[in-house]
Amino acid sequence: MTAEGEPIPASGDPIATPAVAQAGLLNIANLLTVVRLLLVPVFLWLLFTDGTGWRIAALLVFGVASFTDRVDGQLARSRNLVTDFGKIADPIADKALTGSALVGLSLLGDLWWWVTVVILVREIGITLLRFVVIRYGVIAASRGGKLKTMLQVIAIGFYVMPGPIDPLRWVTMGAALVVTVVTGLDYVLKAWRLWADGRAGRTSDGR
Repeated sequence: MTAEGEPIPASGDPIATPAVAQAGLLNIANLLTVVRLLLVPVFLWLLFTDGTGWRIAALLVFGVASFTDRVDGQLARSRNLVTDFGKIADPIADKALTGSALVGLSLLGDLWWWVTVVILVREIGITLLRFVVIRYGVIAASRGGKLKTMLQVIAIGFYVMPGPIDPLRWVTMGAALVVTVVTGLDYVLKAWRLWADGRAGRTSDGR
């Protein structure tokens, strides 16, 4: 019992903070993630439909889907709505949206295929790399990674947008490509250090 007569937590520490239960699967953050996934085929259908009006509609859907990416993460963190489903589904929804947009634009001949390939190889490669080294630790998202995502969304938005704005498209996509490659190399370096430190620790422990 504590001095106030309250029972001591099972851990034996009278000031221990009780464990916070994980949020339920059905919450607003996860709902927004699912909505983003459902908007991907809608966006693609609009993108491949001829006509300026359809392109504008595709741009609006892409903008809404991208906005949910920002909102669901903020809600999950601020309202303690982080779930295992969200941790898995959120990055999948992000990659599905940007990846489908890049492939769709390349299929339409609006974006060079090599740009799409470089970005997708980086995104898929880093995702796989995170899983490979997760036994040694988690590679936290960096500011560069967030900048990369923002630039990719803006650049894709300009490519989806109808109108003669090619110089703007090239500049923003070029910036997104550079940041994508640089942050990818940074993640590889962090993963290598994490793996090396983890292996060194196991060796010193004799395991």
